[in-house]
Amino acid sequence: MKPQGPVVTRATRTPRAPRIPTTQPAYVLHHYDWSESSLILDLFTREQGRLAVVAKGAKRPYSQLRSVLLPFQRLQVSLSKPARGEEGAPEVQTLRGAEWAGGHTLPAGAALFTGYYLNELLLKLLARQDPHPALFDAYARTLPLLQAGEDALAQAALRAFELRLLSETGLLPDLSLATLTQAPLQPGGRYWLSAEAGVEAVEMAQSQAFAAEQLVQLEAALLHGSVEALQQACLGALPALKASLRGLLHYHLGHKPLRTRSVMLDVQKLLD
Repeated sequence: MKPQGPVVTRATRTPRAPRIPTTQPAYVLHHYDWSESSLILDLFTREQGRLAVVAKGAKRPYSQLRSVLLPFQRLQVSLSKPARGEEGAPEVQTLRGAEWAGGHTLPAGAALFTGYYLNELLLKLLARQDPHPALFDAYARTLPLLQAGEDALAQAALRAFELRLLSETGLLPDLSLATLTQAPLQPGGRYWLSAEAGVEAVEMAQSQAFAAEQLVQLEAALLHGSVEALQQACLGALPALKASLRGLLHYHLGHKPLRTRSVMLDVQKLLD
């Protein structure tokens, strides 16, 4: 006797939509005026990625959200269920509530510019509704280190975040292999990381080149997933990382200068 109705197989099952929690951790990356009393927020959430959210009444003098919706502050937010537009695209969600979830105070001085630099990278390189929990955790652990008394620690935290961001968005090659040949790096060899060719060998011991062991350690730390391990690996390769990651980011951002970097350069010129 033939079964009634369509047979559901592994290939034809409809995957379940990811469960959206009632509340979730988030950071405010940017905000725009929406009306005389409301804001549109660009949130970076752990569970749903980057979201556009309306905060109704947030600009009113008596709104409790005014003192909460600040950049670099970890929040616990509740959102409306995402509606669907005519073409099936998710519409802007509404912020139902937001509470400060503890953490550090706002960064100051150069650390403030660096924090806005991280936010601009996320805004330009992350697609909306694309969750990256590991990147969210890296962001949360990087912010307090930007104000580290030892500049090398702050630089290592920044480079580690850039590496994690490029890795999570699929823009970073395997650092343990020569990209063109996919051969393991040669012990004692010197290598360069470029946007066009990936990891490639260099003949001379250039100051901005990596030792093979440094790249292998960076790749192992990325695979391990530990923010602290990646920061520690970055400490031993800061000069080469700064130059190579700047080139990679510049390439993938479409050769458009970041606003925060431009402002930082202008401020440095005024101070010199």
